[in-house]
Amino acid sequence: MRWGFLLNIIGALLFCIGLTMLFPLAFSLYYQDAGIMPLVSSLLATVFSGALLYLLTRSPEPTGPISHREGMAITALGWFAAGVFGALPFYFGSVFASPLDCLFESISGFTTTGASVLTNIEAVPKGLLFWRSLTHWLGGMGIIVLSLAILPFLGVGGMQLYKAEVPGPVVDKLRPRIKDTAMLLWKVYILFSALETLLLILGGMSFFDALCHTFGTMATGGFSTKNASIAYYQSAYIHVVITIFMLIAGINFSLHFYLLRGKPRIMWRDPEFRFFLGLFLVFFLVTTVSIYRVNYQSFGASLQYGAFQVASILTTTGYATADFEKWPPLTQCILVVCMFIGGSAGSTGGGIKCMRILLLIKHAYQELIRLIHPRAVIKVKLGTQVVSPDVMSGIWGFFLLWLGLMVISIFVVAATGVDVLTSFTSVLASIGNIGPGLGSVGPTDNYAAIPILAKWVLILCMLLGRLEIFTVIILFVPEFYRK
Repeated sequence: MRWGFLLNIIGALLFCIGLTMLFPLAFSLYYQDAGIMPLVSSLLATVFSGALLYLLTRSPEPTGPISHREGMAITALGWFAAGVFGALPFYFGSVFASPLDCLFESISGFTTTGASVLTNIEAVPKGLLFWRSLTHWLGGMGIIVLSLAILPFLGVGGMQLYKAEVPGPVVDKLRPRIKDTAMLLWKVYILFSALETLLLILGGMSFFDALCHTFGTMATGGFSTKNASIAYYQSAYIHVVITIFMLIAGINFSLHFYLLRGKPRIMWRDPEFRFFLGLFLVFFLVTTVSIYRVNYQSFGASLQYGAFQVASILTTTGYATADFEKWPPLTQCILVVCMFIGGSAGSTGGGIKCMRILLLIKHAYQELIRLIHPRAVIKVKLGTQVVSPDVMSGIWGFFLLWLGLMVISIFVVAATGVDVLTSFTSVLASIGNIGPGLGSVGPTDNYAAIPILAKWVLILCMLLGRLEIFTVIILFVPEFYRK
């Protein structure tokens, strides 16, 4: 393990993250709010630290390709470093009383979880609110993927970084060079972000609010500039626009690329896309019927709120237009199931991912057929492609680790005195990168009252969920550091 090389790349990443603080600084200067000095201090500290780390660890010798282990280490440590330095604007701006809360909010932003400890969002300076939303957008497509697109020296061996960060059991390469693939994905991401921002402005949002809510939507993050989240906007148009773009963000971005290239059949032929869309339609229709005449007297309103909330939780965005804790138990169960499933592989969504769930169902069905026909040779297929046993083994390993770590985390959080429902859903919402849960962390509450130890556990869960478990947990395996 070339630790100097690893720190060199992390230094470059921090330098780039520091430069992105210029954007919220511009908003602070425009609004002349109290975020100017905190952002200037944070920008200088991050840029200086990144540049110093880069220069001190730079080697005159050729670096060579990044190994598989180095790729995972760079990704995990890079994301944590981004979270630490991303917390500086909140710390210097005295947004929170505790440095831990600053870190919690920053990690929640970069991992696109959207679990907030802010009690009065609208009292925070706009520049700091913009930084809070920008962490979503940067973390959505991925800071490592961004670095592959803009830092040429990461092109050699960059596939290891890409594989360590991009969510899903398999990695799609749209171009032979991984740098070109990263660039294409970011272009699609920026295009949809620009389109949603424009549509929200046409719906009556200010440019600032439209941009912040677009960041939360396309990154499936969920940070809002309003205390009431999207419920603040009593506009069916805004709800529909955000619902559509949440679904877009929950679909594999490689499919969007082919769609924009005039190849819509590739999208429809994709089994995961059909599975994701089918789940949404079923859950959305059942939810609509359940809340009709119970919570909403209008069927149109039931459709609007049902579609929004199912899309929000299934894609792990976490926006809220209603207090779904007041909805019937069946709809709450549906939303909890959505928390487990999450978005598609290759999307900005969290959760276990639709592709894994679909392949686990196919594998379970295959075992039933094998009981009936013991001598039959049956292979798991995804569309027309045969899924190798190695991929299935990795999926089962991920699934068991995901559940095991979730159970352990629930026990630790409950041991701090948090009630069972809150412990269960706060961990599920953190490791699934969703944000709101049930109980004390419901859609109208936040994570401010969670005990200190529990917050540390949830921070780890957010990182585990965003980096697909293995990339983080491997750092705690002694064998990882041996030759």
